[in-house]
Amino acid sequence: MTKQAQLELEQRFADLKASLSNEQWSNADFLIRKLEELELTDITLAFRLMQRVKNLSPTEANQLKLKELRVKALEQEPELATLSSNEATSRKTMLKNNAVSLKDKMVVLSANPKLKKFKRPFALCVILPFLLFTFYQVIWASPRYESQAQLIVKEPDGMATLDPAMAIMSGFGVGSGSLDTELVKAFVYSNDMLLYLENTLDFSTHYSNTEYDFFSRLDGDASRETALKYYLARVLVELDEKSQVISVFVQAFDPEFAHLMSKTIVDRAEWYINEIGHNLAKKQLEFVTLEHQLVEKRLQEAKTELLAFQRRHNLLDPQAEGMALQQITYQIEGQIATKRTELNALRNSMSENAPQVLQAKSQLESMVQQLLNERARLTTDKTADSSLPDDEKNLSVSQVMAKFSDYKINMELALQAYTSSQVSLEKSRIEAYRQLKYLVTVESPTLPQDAKYPEVFYNLSLFLAITIMLFGIGRIVIATVAELR
Repeated sequence: MTKQAQLELEQRFADLKASLSNEQWSNADFLIRKLEELELTDITLAFRLMQRVKNLSPTEANQLKLKELRVKALEQEPELATLSSNEATSRKTMLKNNAVSLKDKMVVLSANPKLKKFKRPFALCVILPFLLFTFYQVIWASPRYESQAQLIVKEPDGMATLDPAMAIMSGFGVGSGSLDTELVKAFVYSNDMLLYLENTLDFSTHYSNTEYDFFSRLDGDASRETALKYYLARVLVELDEKSQVISVFVQAFDPEFAHLMSKTIVDRAEWYINEIGHNLAKKQLEFVTLEHQLVEKRLQEAKTELLAFQRRHNLLDPQAEGMALQQITYQIEGQIATKRTELNALRNSMSENAPQVLQAKSQLESMVQQLLNERARLTTDKTADSSLPDDEKNLSVSQVMAKFSDYKINMELALQAYTSSQVSLEKSRIEAYRQLKYLVTVESPTLPQDAKYPEVFYNLSLFLAITIMLFGIGRIVIATVAELR
């Protein structure tokens, strides 16, 4: 296929992508139905679309279908493999020439007499491993694409929506961002996230595909611990301490799978942040609500007992009745004092048998007797009532007042407990609102176009520096041992 034909195929593929929605473009079943229609009219475009389906769902059936479409496409368009073959051949030729040139330079360098004694050990310990590692990095290593996303955890602004006193009491304004970001990082690195990716995206199938090099891919029969270790090597989470922005980097052998995996991790992390906040607030609110119901029940029982006591004794307020009896007693005592003064005055001017003196003495005696009777009402027992409980029979007014005070104190204590419980309930409801967290996407998961890994120049430079350093250390150790002998 010529370069112009290749460009036209990619343009038709891009037009097909633009005509579909994001949901359809990410749905492997829908794309399979679409390529079945294209297979009758445009076999090359159907083959190109099947590559997309294989990346989304790399099952054995889809791989067989891709090979079948490739054969059909080559039958109709024999030039389909020309461009890729030429490019691969030219690349291998260039790498071969570079290797030959490097080899010639190393031969010239090794011919130096000063380095002759290091020729064989240096070649075995440095040059040969470096050439092997270069071959792996440049030719064999599978390219890896990296998709990145940036997130930040936000919570509602309670100070703006609540009364300031309630907002301060409930703890609004006290930051917990660093804890939330650490939770997101821990969850992304957790085995639960790996299991979710395995069930959702078939993580192991993509990374253990035999199309990729042996050292980069995951073993097909890898254990769960090995798979987790491999997953941690392909996913990186970085936290910005100042802005609390979470950066997620995901590596994959296919750019579209890297994008899809990054998006899945972001969605699952958002669900996790919301879920733990909701569950914590729900459990706390349930506990406080149950306690509030118990306090409210105790208040109702205290009210019922107080009203029943008043009804049994036909009293609206025993304390008021006791005060009234005391007031009557005080009035009688005042009248007695007045009558005694009047009697003393009559005795000074009249004999003891005078009618006025006798009348005054009789009135004074009646008042004294009335005073005794009124005082008895406060201290002596009432007539027993069979309908009263045993502990309330034959109670005096003072005893009734004391009993009434006990019931009233119980009710006041229950009322205070109810008030405190009501405040706690409202605070818990506010806390439930405060526990809501939102994982805001600062940068959506990217769809990479160029392979970022392996970093060939960096890896080769580092490998060469380490091998030369180790070789030098080894030579020093050997020379030191030889000198000591």
